[in-house]
Amino acid sequence: MLQILIADDHAVVRRGLRQIIAETSDMVVAGEATNGWEVLSKVRATSYDVVILDITMPGIDGMDVLAQLKSEKPGLPVLMISMHPEEQYAVRALKAGASGYLTKESAPEELVAAIRKVTAGGRYVSSSLAERLASILQENTNRLPHETLSDREYQVMSLIATKLSLSVKTISTYRSRILDKMKLKNNAELTHYAIDNRLVK
Repeated sequence: MLQILIADDHAVVRRGLRQIIAETSDMVVAGEATNGWEVLSKVRATSYDVVILDITMPGIDGMDVLAQLKSEKPGLPVLMISMHPEEQYAVRALKAGASGYLTKESAPEELVAAIRKVTAGGRYVSSSLAERLASILQENTNRLPHETLSDREYQVMSLIATKLSLSVKTISTYRSRILDKMKLKNNAELTHYAIDNRLVK
C-alpha cells in the first residue's frame, strides 16, 4: 500500500485529492500538511512513498520545500501540483528534482497514473510538457531570456511590485541582475516581457 503525504494549504484541494486516492486499492493518504514547515516536519518523522506538494505554500515556498526534501531525502519522489500553467514552473520544478508536475486541472486518472509512475522510479510529465522539454533540448542555444534566471530571480521578476519578504535593497539587487541578464532597460520593459510571454496574468 503506497503511503502518500498530501501538502496543500487549501482544505478543498486536500479533500479532493484524498477522495481520488481513496478510490484506488493500492494507495492511502497517510498524512496531510498545510504549510512548508509542516511538510518537512512530517517527512522527518514518518516514512512516505511519495509527497504530493503544492508549489504555492505558506511558510516556505513549495520550490524551497522541494530543495530541502531532495537534500534530506533524495530518494523520496515528489509530485508537484499547481494552479499555475506548466510553462511557468514545470521545467524549473523538474530541474530542481521533482519527479513529476501536474496542474490542478488535471483529470483524476492522470493523478493516479502520475503517482504510480513516480513511485516506480519514473518521471511523470503531460504530453504537452513532454513536447516542450523536447523542444528545449533541441533548441538549448536559443533559450528565452527568462530561462537564464535563477529560481529566486524568476520569482522576483514574476512577482515584482508585489510584497515579498525581502528588503528594498535585496529586491533592487535582484531587479538589477534580472534586467542585466535579460538585456532589458527598465521595469516597463520587464513588465511587457512578462505579459508577452504569459509569465503573469
